[in-house]
Amino acid sequence: MENVTKNIFTETKVRGCNPSYVVTSDGVVVIDTPQLPTKAVAMREEAESHGPIRYLINTEHHVDHIFGNYYFKGAGTVVHHQGVYDNFMVVGPELDPFAYAAEALPTDDPEGAAIFPDRDVYYSDPNKGQIVFTGNVTLRVGGHTFELIHTPGHTPGQVAVHVPEERAVFTGDTIFNRCQTWLMTSNVDQWLAALETIRTLDVDHLIPGHGPVTTKAALDDQRSMLMEWKTAVAVAVAKGWSREETVERVHFKDRFPVDIGQEYMMDYINEYNAGSLYDKLTA
Repeated sequence: MENVTKNIFTETKVRGCNPSYVVTSDGVVVIDTPQLPTKAVAMREEAESHGPIRYLINTEHHVDHIFGNYYFKGAGTVVHHQGVYDNFMVVGPELDPFAYAAEALPTDDPEGAAIFPDRDVYYSDPNKGQIVFTGNVTLRVGGHTFELIHTPGHTPGQVAVHVPEERAVFTGDTIFNRCQTWLMTSNVDQWLAALETIRTLDVDHLIPGHGPVTTKAALDDQRSMLMEWKTAVAVAVAKGWSREETVERVHFKDRFPVDIGQEYMMDYINEYNAGSLYDKLTA
């Protein structure tokens, strides 16, 4: 894992989110868990080599940020915003998160198949929030402060984790750095406001949900991408294009690659983004 500061470790080079942990004088705080089973097991072992895990915080409910919780059972208290808790591994019309996690095994983690649980076993105890909050909350562990800031937009329960002693913030998927942005069922206006919330923080290191570790300069790049998507679809609507025409003709495939392990999903991401925005703007 990449050593961002003396006490922050993150992994940016595997399929899924950027799972991370922070070492304090009184144990370890984990922020998001790997989607891939063997990576989750390895990350837990590495984190526990620095001390007991005190808390596990998930920044959102999407499967690539939470599936690995299953392999962290018994390791610290799981902390969720209410929006994460309510949507944790819920099967929806667009996606079955359990099936999506299983889909990655043959290509990205074949050894993980041996420790991948049956659906019933998984859902009997997926290791979701034991502390559930609304708004913002602050945790203190050893000499470190963890400010969990509600930053809805990408998802309703989205949180950023600000660690002032490390001059760092974990943004979750409020930032996709140098890779394709997944709008999913997001609220773009709230997302833009979330970027401004993060902008107020006095930090040097920004650990995004996807892509390499960066700085606050990435806030402008993400803001531009969101506004370009919304504007492009709004123009399509104004021109009278149908949903089908909009999905076919509005895309940003040439802007950034898809994050690691999901290259085959380029068309899906752009079609889903355009379609979901079209639905919102014409509702």
